[in-house]
Amino acid sequence: MANNSPRRPPSGIKVIVVGAGFAGLAAAIECDRKGHSVTLFDKVDNIEEITRIGDIISFDPNGSVAFERWPGVVDQMEAIARQTKHIDLYHHQGKFVTRQDFSHEKAWGRRINGHRGQLHNIIYRHAVDRGIDIRLGKRVEDYFEQDSPPQAGVVVNGERIAADVVIAAEGVRSRGRKIVLGFDENPKSSGYAVYRAWFPADRVRNNPVIKHLVENGDTHQGFIGPDIHFLASTIKNGTEVNWVFTHIDDGNIEESWQFPGKPEEALKYLEGWCDVVHELVKATPDGRLIDHKLVYRDPLPTFISPKRRIALIGDSAHPFLPTSIQGASQSIEDGVVLATCLELSGRQNIPRALKVYEKLRYARVHRAQANGPKMRERWHKADWNEVWKKPEMIHLIRETWLLNFDAEKDAYDRFSSVLEELERDEQQIKPRL
Repeated sequence: MANNSPRRPPSGIKVIVVGAGFAGLAAAIECDRKGHSVTLFDKVDNIEEITRIGDIISFDPNGSVAFERWPGVVDQMEAIARQTKHIDLYHHQGKFVTRQDFSHEKAWGRRINGHRGQLHNIIYRHAVDRGIDIRLGKRVEDYFEQDSPPQAGVVVNGERIAADVVIAAEGVRSRGRKIVLGFDENPKSSGYAVYRAWFPADRVRNNPVIKHLVENGDTHQGFIGPDIHFLASTIKNGTEVNWVFTHIDDGNIEESWQFPGKPEEALKYLEGWCDVVHELVKATPDGRLIDHKLVYRDPLPTFISPKRRIALIGDSAHPFLPTSIQGASQSIEDGVVLATCLELSGRQNIPRALKVYEKLRYARVHRAQANGPKMRERWHKADWNEVWKKPEMIHLIRETWLLNFDAEKDAYDRFSSVLEELERDEQQIKPRL
């Protein structure tokens, strides 16, 4: 049964969302808030297949502003999020370099960093409480769109299910990409992979080399070396530990690109690194480490289908490198903007809504994406002779235009002007009779 979460009057727009990750859930919730009727499909039989994933995920103020509008969600997230206001950065051999403080960002909104699965579960439960029609164990086999009657839809177990608009949010292997692009294409290896670990702090607390990480609440630190950066934090008042490190990977992208990791294999990449890093890796229990290949996609020429009834969002449209720290937040923005554009266009103008959605998102998303490789190079190729003179050279990229941003407000403010611009452009390219 639905709760009393506020929603606008029914719009009459029927929306299908494919994928119950962060992007899909955000789109479903935002569409429900705007009065659209939503059905969400995901292939997993049990949502725990998603929520059990144990590594850290970050939402910056531009992403978390949406959570503020979902009753109860942001307070639940804050209760399990890392409570830190800075990151300490070290040379990979252990010497302290610089502290980057984030206190001033409080004016922009909340930074929420926490366990991926636990934060996902909070959002999922909110979607359930809202009464959104969520159908698990339903693999979408194909997408379709047509002019008469004007609709789009999906094929599930051989059955065609139609709606006014379909939102493809299943990630980098989304079948929706084929109808948008007109052909199949496979993801490529980025040339990098990332080890991810999360475990209770008990194995750290009695280790003299690393016990300081859990003795005074939550902490956040990074170690920077050639072609590797290692980030570690303690969370929930120092009772849990997580670490990640990105490394060069020469493997190919197969059907699966996430594998169980072994600490002894991870350590081979860390020869010559400081004892703190080594001891954190050694402390990782069996079954608490994964090795995840970072997938690359060429930038898409468009996020919407030829008949403008199917839209890609999140990783389906624009996978981010972790060093951007924006993949999750941008996926939330996508759902917010698309739901708002549908509201402002109305059911009779779905193609117009998708055109404006793409225009509002395309340049911003790609500008944000560019920070990923830029930040990785800043760390992996650091000129240490210069860094010691100017330590802030290795600070994280934190830009006002990106973080101090409310996607919903921007969509409401700019919808009409963007629509006018698109209509002028269409008039200019029409052949003169």
